[in-house]
Amino acid sequence: MRPKLAVWKFASCDGCQLTLLDCEDELLTLGEIVEVAYFREATRAEVGGPYALSLVEGSITTADDCRRILEIRRVSDVLVTIGACATAGGVQALRNLRDVDEFRAAVYARPEYIDTLATSTPISRHVRVDFELQGCPINKTQVLEVISAYLHGRAPAVPSNSVCVECKQRGNVCVLVLGTPCLGPITHAGCGALCPSYHRGCYGCYGPMETPNAPALSRALLSGGALPLSLIRLLRTFNTDAEAFRRESARLEGEDDD
Repeated sequence: MRPKLAVWKFASCDGCQLTLLDCEDELLTLGEIVEVAYFREATRAEVGGPYALSLVEGSITTADDCRRILEIRRVSDVLVTIGACATAGGVQALRNLRDVDEFRAAVYARPEYIDTLATSTPISRHVRVDFELQGCPINKTQVLEVISAYLHGRAPAVPSNSVCVECKQRGNVCVLVLGTPCLGPITHAGCGALCPSYHRGCYGCYGPMETPNAPALSRALLSGGALPLSLIRLLRTFNTDAEAFRRESARLEGEDDD
């Protein structure tokens, strides 16, 4: 029997699932190797577990999410989170920094009908995760590598270096040296240095690289004339709740208040 693959959605924009669907030709080959047992973005068909591999997109934002992710973990041999929402809470994790009741009252005419948690948290805060694939959205080559790796019982070969390496590979002139605020030195590779290739700074879409030195980058940017508030905003986007970004933005916020 072919191993069962399931793709699950929590609070997200569906962009990472669409990236998987964009694989197109590769999906035809994948369909010969695995049984796509659950993937609401692609089909209404459902096959019960257990599942050899579950890919999970989205963050935990409701009490029902908390219950559902526990069940998914229970029926999954391997659970991989895909994208910034699942690995770092997503842009919706901005709610973690303020009073969610104020947001609810400002947005909805009948806020009492909205049932939500005060926080948006990554999947790893709730269950054991076997691998985290970062990105907003994920890189389709990387997700295919992760699927292939776990189906063949090996560790995924996903680079852990920063975006700076991708810039060097593309022959880009460093935008940081030219005075443009850029998170490339502390951001995980995967985008192909898309923004710096168009002379824009990296926005940190792929979250923190391994062992990022965020305070050192902040000092360099501040010495170049950047304001603490602008750096805080740069760190609080798609990966707001990623530990390295969260810790550094909180430190800068404290200095800005002083």
